Amino acid sequence: MSRRACALLAAGLATFSTAALAGPESGLELSGYYKNLLAGSRTVFPEGQRYALDLNRLRLELKGDLAPGAALDLQYDNEILLGNYLHTAQFGLLKDQPPPQYWNLEWNYAEAGPYYGLHRLYRGSVTLAAGDTDVRIGRQRIAWGTGRFWSPLDILNPFSATQIEREQRIGVDAVLIERRFGALSRLSAVYAPGHGAVDASAALRWHANSAGIDYSFVAGRFVSDQVAGVDIATQLGDAGLRAELTGARREDGSSQRRALVGLDYAFRNTLSLSGEFYYNGAGAADRSAYDFASLFAGTIQSVGRRYFGGYAGYEITPLLKSTNYLVVNLGDRSRYFSPNLIYSLSTDVDLTLGAQLFSGGQGSEYARLNDTFYAQIQWYF
Repeated sequence: MSRRACALLAAGLATFSTAALAGPESGLELSGYYKNLLAGSRTVFPEGQRYALDLNRLRLELKGDLAPGAALDLQYDNEILLGNYLHTAQFGLLKDQPPPQYWNLEWNYAEAGPYYGLHRLYRGSVTLAAGDTDVRIGRQRIAWGTGRFWSPLDILNPFSATQIEREQRIGVDAVLIERRFGALSRLSAVYAPGHGAVDASAALRWHANSAGIDYSFVAGRFVSDQVAGVDIATQLGDAGLRAELTGARREDGSSQRRALVGLDYAFRNTLSLSGEFYYNGAGAADRSAYDFASLFAGTIQSVGRRYFGGYAGYEITPLLKSTNYLVVNLGDRSRYFSPNLIYSLSTDVDLTLGAQLFSGGQGSEYARLNDTFYAQIQWYF
Protein backbone atom coordinates (compact mmCIF):
# COMPACT_ATOMS: atom_id res chain seq x y z
CA MET A 1 0.00 0.00 0.00
CA SER A 2 1.36 3.44 -0.91
CA ARG A 3 2.11 6.12 1.68
CA ARG A 4 -0.71 8.26 0.35
CA ALA A 5 -3.15 5.36 0.60
CA CYS A 6 -2.01 4.72 4.16
CA ALA A 7 -2.61 8.37 4.98
CA LEU A 8 -6.11 8.22 3.56
CA LEU A 9 -6.91 5.02 5.42
CA ALA A 10 -5.66 6.67 8.58
CA ALA A 11 -8.05 9.54 7.93
CA GLY A 12 -10.89 7.06 7.69
CA LEU A 13 -9.85 5.38 10.92
CA ALA A 14 -9.59 8.80 12.53
CA THR A 15 -13.23 9.30 11.63
CA PHE A 16 -14.11 6.25 13.73
CA SER A 17 -11.94 7.25 16.66
CA THR A 18 -13.07 10.88 16.67
CA ALA A 19 -16.69 9.81 16.56
CA ALA A 20 -16.13 7.30 19.33
CA LEU A 21 -14.77 10.07 21.54
CA ALA A 22 -17.46 12.55 20.52
CA GLY A 23 -20.25 12.78 23.02
CA PRO A 24 -23.58 14.54 22.77
CA GLU A 25 -21.92 17.81 23.78
CA SER A 26 -19.24 17.68 21.10
CA GLY A 27 -21.54 18.64 18.22
CA LEU A 28 -20.12 15.88 15.99
CA GLU A 29 -22.35 13.10 14.67
CA LEU A 30 -21.36 9.90 12.91
CA SER A 31 -23.66 8.47 10.23
CA GLY A 32 -23.37 6.80 6.85
CA TYR A 33 -24.51 3.77 4.91
CA TYR A 34 -23.53 0.43 3.45
CA LYS A 35 -24.54 -0.21 -0.16
CA ASN A 36 -24.42 -3.33 -2.32
CA LEU A 37 -25.10 -2.70 -6.01
CA LEU A 38 -25.13 -5.69 -8.38
CA ALA A 39 -25.29 -4.81 -12.09
CA GLY A 40 -25.15 -6.79 -15.31
CA SER A 41 -24.57 -5.40 -18.80
CA ARG A 42 -22.21 -5.40 -21.79
CA THR A 43 -19.14 -3.25 -22.30
CA VAL A 44 -18.89 -0.38 -24.77
CA PHE A 45 -15.15 -0.99 -25.26
CA PRO A 46 -14.59 -3.64 -26.49
CA GLU A 47 -18.12 -3.72 -27.81
CA GLY A 48 -20.57 -6.24 -26.41
CA GLN A 49 -18.52 -8.11 -23.78
CA ARG A 50 -20.97 -9.40 -21.15
CA TYR A 51 -20.09 -8.63 -17.54
CA ALA A 52 -21.32 -8.54 -13.94
CA LEU A 53 -20.16 -6.00 -11.35
CA ASP A 54 -20.79 -6.16 -7.61
CA LEU A 55 -20.11 -2.84 -5.85
CA ASN A 56 -19.81 -2.79 -2.05
CA ARG A 57 -19.45 0.65 -0.46
CA LEU A 58 -19.13 1.72 3.15
CA ARG A 59 -19.53 5.47 3.62
CA LEU A 60 -18.76 7.12 6.94
CA GLU A 61 -19.95 10.68 7.49
CA LEU A 62 -18.71 12.82 10.36
CA LYS A 63 -20.50 16.17 10.53
CA GLY A 64 -21.07 18.86 13.10
CA ASP A 65 -19.48 21.70 15.03
CA LEU A 66 -15.81 21.50 15.95
CA ALA A 67 -16.05 24.73 17.94
CA PRO A 68 -18.19 27.88 17.91
CA GLY A 69 -18.00 29.19 14.36
CA ALA A 70 -16.27 26.08 12.93
CA ALA A 71 -18.08 23.10 11.33
CA LEU A 72 -16.74 19.87 9.80
CA ASP A 73 -18.04 17.78 6.90
CA LEU A 74 -15.97 14.62 6.44
CA GLN A 75 -17.20 11.75 4.24
CA TYR A 76 -14.99 8.72 3.71
CA ASP A 77 -15.67 5.89 1.24
CA ASN A 78 -14.26 2.38 1.27
CA GLU A 79 -15.24 0.20 -1.69
CA ILE A 80 -14.73 -3.40 -2.77
CA LEU A 81 -15.52 -4.27 -6.41
CA LEU A 82 -16.19 -7.87 -7.42
CA GLY A 83 -17.13 -9.60 -10.68
CA ASN A 84 -15.74 -10.33 -14.12
CA TYR A 85 -16.05 -6.64 -15.07
CA LEU A 86 -12.64 -6.27 -13.42
CA HIS A 87 -11.14 -8.34 -16.26
CA THR A 88 -12.46 -6.13 -19.08
CA ALA A 89 -10.43 -3.59 -21.03
CA GLN A 90 -13.12 -1.01 -20.27
CA PHE A 91 -12.51 -1.26 -16.52
CA GLY A 92 -8.75 -1.15 -17.07
CA LEU A 93 -9.12 2.10 -18.98
CA LEU A 94 -11.54 3.74 -16.54
CA LYS A 95 -9.67 2.88 -13.35
CA ASP A 96 -6.54 4.59 -14.68
CA GLN A 97 -8.32 7.87 -15.49
CA PRO A 98 -7.00 10.75 -13.34
CA PRO A 99 -9.56 12.29 -10.97
CA PRO A 100 -11.12 15.61 -12.07
CA GLN A 101 -10.41 17.28 -8.72
CA TYR A 102 -7.26 19.21 -7.81
CA TRP A 103 -6.17 16.75 -5.11
CA ASN A 104 -5.96 13.05 -5.77
CA LEU A 105 -7.74 11.64 -2.72
CA GLU A 106 -8.66 8.25 -4.18
CA TRP A 107 -6.36 5.23 -4.26
CA ASN A 108 -6.68 1.48 -4.58
CA TYR A 109 -5.32 -0.58 -1.69
CA ALA A 110 -5.99 -4.08 -3.04
CA GLU A 111 -5.95 -5.40 -6.59
CA ALA A 112 -6.20 -9.06 -7.46
CA GLY A 113 -8.05 -11.16 -9.99
CA PRO A 114 -11.43 -11.44 -8.26
CA TYR A 115 -11.55 -8.13 -6.37
CA TYR A 116 -10.48 -4.48 -6.41
CA GLY A 117 -10.38 -2.31 -3.29
CA LEU A 118 -10.23 1.47 -3.20
CA HIS A 119 -10.93 4.31 -0.80
CA ARG A 120 -11.44 8.04 -1.10
CA LEU A 121 -12.43 11.22 0.65
CA TYR A 122 -15.80 11.87 -0.98
CA ARG A 123 -16.16 15.12 0.96
CA GLY A 124 -13.77 16.88 3.30
CA SER A 125 -14.35 20.52 4.23
CA VAL A 126 -14.30 22.95 7.14
CA THR A 127 -16.70 25.90 7.35
CA LEU A 128 -15.68 28.99 9.34
CA ALA A 129 -18.47 31.42 10.24
CA ALA A 130 -18.17 35.04 11.40
CA GLY A 131 -21.39 37.00 11.57
CA ASP A 132 -23.09 36.86 8.17
CA THR A 133 -20.02 35.49 6.37
CA ASP A 134 -19.14 31.81 5.88
CA VAL A 135 -15.87 30.46 4.46
CA ARG A 136 -15.81 26.81 3.40
CA ILE A 137 -12.49 25.22 2.47
CA GLY A 138 -11.92 21.75 1.02
CA ARG A 139 -13.69 19.15 -1.10
CA GLN A 140 -17.34 20.16 -1.28
CA ARG A 141 -20.48 20.21 -3.38
CA ILE A 142 -21.21 23.66 -4.82
CA ALA A 143 -24.71 23.26 -6.26
CA TRP A 144 -25.44 26.18 -8.55
CA GLY A 145 -28.37 25.95 -10.94
CA THR A 146 -31.78 24.28 -10.80
CA GLY A 147 -31.52 21.47 -13.37
CA ARG A 148 -32.38 17.85 -12.52
CA PHE A 149 -30.98 16.16 -15.64
CA TRP A 150 -28.65 18.91 -16.88
CA SER A 151 -27.57 22.27 -15.51
CA PRO A 152 -25.80 24.98 -17.53
CA LEU A 153 -24.78 26.68 -14.24
CA ASP A 154 -23.62 23.59 -12.35
CA ILE A 155 -20.20 23.77 -14.00
CA LEU A 156 -18.04 22.97 -10.99
CA ASN A 157 -19.90 19.73 -10.15
CA PRO A 158 -21.09 18.25 -13.47
CA PHE A 159 -23.16 15.07 -13.46
CA SER A 160 -24.45 12.58 -16.02
CA ALA A 161 -28.16 12.36 -16.83
CA THR A 162 -27.84 8.57 -17.23
CA GLN A 163 -25.86 7.53 -14.15
CA ILE A 164 -27.30 4.74 -12.00
CA GLU A 165 -26.41 6.39 -8.68
CA ARG A 166 -28.18 9.68 -9.28
CA GLU A 167 -27.47 10.91 -5.75
CA GLN A 168 -23.71 10.61 -6.31
CA ARG A 169 -22.40 14.09 -7.19
CA ILE A 170 -18.74 14.78 -7.70
CA GLY A 171 -17.16 17.32 -5.36
CA VAL A 172 -14.76 20.13 -6.17
CA ASP A 173 -11.65 21.20 -4.24
CA ALA A 174 -12.31 24.88 -3.65
CA VAL A 175 -12.63 27.86 -1.35
CA LEU A 176 -16.19 29.21 -1.12
CA ILE A 177 -16.99 32.52 0.57
CA GLU A 178 -20.63 33.47 1.15
CA ARG A 179 -21.97 36.74 2.54
CA ARG A 180 -25.66 36.89 3.51
CA PHE A 181 -27.69 40.06 2.93
CA GLY A 182 -30.98 39.23 4.59
CA ALA A 183 -32.86 35.93 4.70
CA LEU A 184 -33.04 35.32 0.93
CA SER A 185 -30.06 37.19 -0.54
CA ARG A 186 -26.39 36.25 -0.59
CA LEU A 187 -23.21 36.87 -2.54
CA SER A 188 -20.90 33.91 -3.19
CA ALA A 189 -17.32 33.84 -4.42
CA VAL A 190 -15.52 30.61 -5.30
CA TYR A 191 -11.97 29.74 -6.28
CA ALA A 192 -11.06 26.23 -7.42
CA PRO A 193 -7.32 25.79 -8.10
CA GLY A 194 -6.05 23.93 -11.10
CA HIS A 195 -2.81 22.38 -12.22
CA GLY A 196 -1.59 25.54 -13.90
CA ALA A 197 -3.21 28.99 -13.95
CA VAL A 198 -5.23 28.19 -17.08
CA ASP A 199 -7.08 25.36 -15.34
CA ALA A 200 -8.18 27.35 -12.29
CA SER A 201 -11.79 28.48 -11.86
CA ALA A 202 -13.00 31.66 -10.14
CA ALA A 203 -16.56 33.00 -10.14
CA LEU A 204 -19.12 35.21 -8.38
CA ARG A 205 -22.80 34.44 -7.78
CA TRP A 206 -25.58 36.72 -6.55
CA HIS A 207 -28.75 34.99 -5.35
CA ALA A 208 -31.94 36.77 -4.24
CA ASN A 209 -35.73 36.63 -4.25
CA SER A 210 -38.18 39.19 -5.57
CA ALA A 211 -41.99 38.89 -5.82
CA GLY A 212 -41.81 35.16 -5.17
CA ILE A 213 -39.13 34.52 -7.81
CA ASP A 214 -35.74 33.09 -6.84
CA TYR A 215 -33.03 34.25 -9.20
CA SER A 216 -29.25 34.12 -9.51
CA PHE A 217 -26.57 35.78 -11.60
CA VAL A 218 -23.24 34.03 -12.17
CA ALA A 219 -20.08 35.33 -13.83
CA GLY A 220 -16.54 34.01 -13.86
CA ARG A 221 -13.88 31.87 -15.44
CA PHE A 222 -14.42 28.12 -15.39
CA VAL A 223 -11.18 26.42 -16.47
CA SER A 224 -10.62 27.97 -19.94
CA ASP A 225 -14.12 29.43 -20.50
CA GLN A 226 -15.42 32.85 -19.50
CA VAL A 227 -19.04 32.27 -18.48
CA ALA A 228 -21.99 34.48 -17.55
CA GLY A 229 -25.42 33.15 -16.71
CA VAL A 230 -28.72 33.48 -14.91
CA ASP A 231 -31.29 31.14 -13.40
CA ILE A 232 -34.82 31.58 -12.04
CA ALA A 233 -37.24 29.41 -10.07
CA THR A 234 -40.85 30.27 -9.28
CA GLN A 235 -44.38 28.88 -8.98
CA LEU A 236 -47.04 28.91 -11.70
CA GLY A 237 -50.11 27.93 -9.71
CA ASP A 238 -49.29 24.53 -8.23
CA ALA A 239 -46.45 23.91 -10.69
CA GLY A 240 -42.80 24.82 -10.29
CA LEU A 241 -41.00 26.57 -13.15
CA ARG A 242 -37.22 26.55 -13.52
CA ALA A 243 -34.93 28.07 -16.15
CA GLU A 244 -31.19 28.58 -16.74
CA LEU A 245 -29.23 30.39 -19.43
CA THR A 246 -25.46 30.74 -19.85
CA GLY A 247 -23.13 32.20 -22.45
CA ALA A 248 -19.48 31.14 -22.65
CA ARG A 249 -16.52 32.54 -24.55
CA ARG A 250 -13.96 29.86 -25.29
CA GLU A 251 -10.19 30.28 -25.30
CA ASP A 252 -10.17 30.18 -29.13
CA GLY A 253 -12.58 33.16 -29.26
CA SER A 254 -15.70 31.16 -30.12
CA SER A 255 -18.90 31.54 -28.10
CA GLN A 256 -21.46 28.99 -26.94
CA ARG A 257 -24.84 29.14 -25.24
CA ARG A 258 -26.61 26.63 -23.07
CA ALA A 259 -30.22 26.88 -21.86
CA LEU A 260 -32.67 24.85 -19.82
CA VAL A 261 -36.39 25.11 -19.02
CA GLY A 262 -38.01 22.77 -16.49
CA LEU A 263 -41.49 22.24 -15.07
CA ASP A 264 -42.45 20.23 -11.97
CA TYR A 265 -45.87 19.21 -10.70
CA ALA A 266 -46.93 17.06 -7.72
CA PHE A 267 -50.45 15.61 -7.54
CA ARG A 268 -52.25 14.87 -4.28
CA ASN A 269 -52.22 11.13 -5.04
CA THR A 270 -48.36 11.16 -4.66
CA LEU A 271 -47.74 11.21 -8.43
CA SER A 272 -44.97 13.69 -9.23
CA LEU A 273 -43.89 14.72 -12.73
CA SER A 274 -40.92 16.71 -14.03
CA GLY A 275 -39.85 17.69 -17.52
CA GLU A 276 -36.80 19.55 -18.85
CA PHE A 277 -35.81 20.85 -22.26
CA TYR A 278 -32.08 21.41 -22.65
CA TYR A 279 -30.12 23.20 -25.37
CA ASN A 280 -26.40 22.45 -25.44
CA GLY A 281 -24.63 24.89 -27.72
CA ALA A 282 -21.35 23.03 -27.23
CA GLY A 283 -22.82 19.84 -28.72
CA ALA A 284 -22.88 18.67 -32.31
CA ALA A 285 -25.96 19.06 -34.51
CA ASP A 286 -24.99 16.03 -36.61
CA ARG A 287 -24.22 12.59 -35.18
CA SER A 288 -21.17 12.25 -37.40
CA ALA A 289 -19.49 14.99 -35.32
CA TYR A 290 -20.23 13.51 -31.87
CA ASP A 291 -17.23 13.67 -29.53
CA PHE A 292 -17.57 10.24 -27.91
CA ALA A 293 -13.94 10.26 -26.74
CA SER A 294 -14.50 13.29 -24.48
CA LEU A 295 -17.79 11.82 -23.28
CA PHE A 296 -16.11 8.54 -22.32
CA ALA A 297 -13.32 10.47 -20.55
CA GLY A 298 -15.89 12.45 -18.55
CA THR A 299 -14.80 15.91 -19.74
CA ILE A 300 -18.25 16.53 -21.28
CA GLN A 301 -21.70 15.21 -20.30
CA SER A 302 -23.64 15.40 -23.60
CA VAL A 303 -22.58 15.18 -27.24
CA GLY A 304 -25.78 16.48 -28.91
CA ARG A 305 -27.58 19.83 -29.09
CA ARG A 306 -31.20 19.36 -27.99
CA TYR A 307 -32.57 17.09 -25.27
CA PHE A 308 -35.68 16.28 -23.27
CA GLY A 309 -35.60 14.76 -19.78
CA GLY A 310 -38.67 13.45 -17.97
CA TYR A 311 -39.35 12.00 -14.53
CA ALA A 312 -42.42 10.28 -13.04
CA GLY A 313 -42.58 9.08 -9.44
CA TYR A 314 -45.46 7.39 -7.64
CA GLU A 315 -45.94 5.84 -4.19
CA ILE A 316 -47.71 2.56 -4.95
CA THR A 317 -47.93 1.83 -1.23
CA PRO A 318 -46.35 3.60 1.76
CA LEU A 319 -43.43 1.14 1.45
CA LEU A 320 -43.19 0.73 -2.35
CA LYS A 321 -42.30 3.56 -4.74
CA SER A 322 -41.84 3.68 -8.50
CA THR A 323 -39.39 6.12 -10.11
CA ASN A 324 -38.95 6.45 -13.87
CA TYR A 325 -36.43 8.55 -15.83
CA LEU A 326 -36.52 9.28 -19.56
CA VAL A 327 -33.89 11.09 -21.64
CA VAL A 328 -34.31 11.74 -25.36
CA ASN A 329 -31.72 13.20 -27.72
CA LEU A 330 -34.11 15.23 -29.87
CA GLY A 331 -31.56 15.48 -32.67
CA ASP A 332 -30.89 11.80 -33.39
CA ARG A 333 -34.01 10.44 -31.57
CA SER A 334 -32.02 8.04 -29.41
CA ARG A 335 -33.49 7.34 -25.96
CA TYR A 336 -32.63 6.31 -22.43
CA PHE A 337 -35.30 4.94 -20.08
CA SER A 338 -34.73 3.85 -16.49
CA PRO A 339 -37.63 2.33 -14.48
CA ASN A 340 -37.04 1.57 -10.77
CA LEU A 341 -38.96 -0.01 -7.90
CA ILE A 342 -37.85 0.98 -4.38
CA TYR A 343 -39.10 -1.05 -1.41
CA SER A 344 -38.45 -0.08 2.22
CA LEU A 345 -37.54 -3.27 4.05
CA SER A 346 -37.35 -1.26 7.27
CA THR A 347 -36.97 2.35 8.34
CA ASP A 348 -33.26 2.30 7.43
CA VAL A 349 -32.98 -0.39 4.71
CA ASP A 350 -34.09 0.12 1.07
CA LEU A 351 -34.15 -2.44 -1.75
CA THR A 352 -34.08 -1.15 -5.36
CA LEU A 353 -34.65 -3.09 -8.58
CA GLY A 354 -34.01 -1.18 -11.78
CA ALA A 355 -32.91 -1.12 -15.38
CA GLN A 356 -31.31 1.20 -17.91
CA LEU A 357 -32.70 0.69 -21.41
CA PHE A 358 -31.08 2.34 -24.44
CA SER A 359 -32.32 2.59 -28.02
CA GLY A 360 -31.66 4.52 -31.21
CA GLY A 361 -30.36 4.37 -34.75
CA GLN A 362 -26.83 3.55 -35.82
CA GLY A 363 -24.31 6.17 -34.72
CA SER A 364 -26.76 7.83 -32.32
CA GLU A 365 -25.79 8.83 -28.79
CA TYR A 366 -27.66 6.24 -26.72
CA ALA A 367 -27.65 3.36 -29.22
CA ARG A 368 -23.95 2.81 -28.46
CA LEU A 369 -24.75 2.00 -24.82
CA ASN A 370 -26.04 -1.38 -23.66
CA ASP A 371 -28.99 -2.24 -21.45
CA THR A 372 -28.14 -2.63 -17.76
CA PHE A 373 -30.11 -4.44 -15.07
CA TYR A 374 -29.33 -3.98 -11.40
CA ALA A 375 -30.37 -4.68 -7.82
CA GLN A 376 -29.34 -2.53 -4.87
CA ILE A 377 -29.70 -2.78 -1.13
CA GLN A 378 -28.74 0.17 1.07
CA TRP A 379 -28.58 0.27 4.86
CA TYR A 380 -28.42 3.69 6.51
CA PHE A 381 -27.06 4.16 10.01
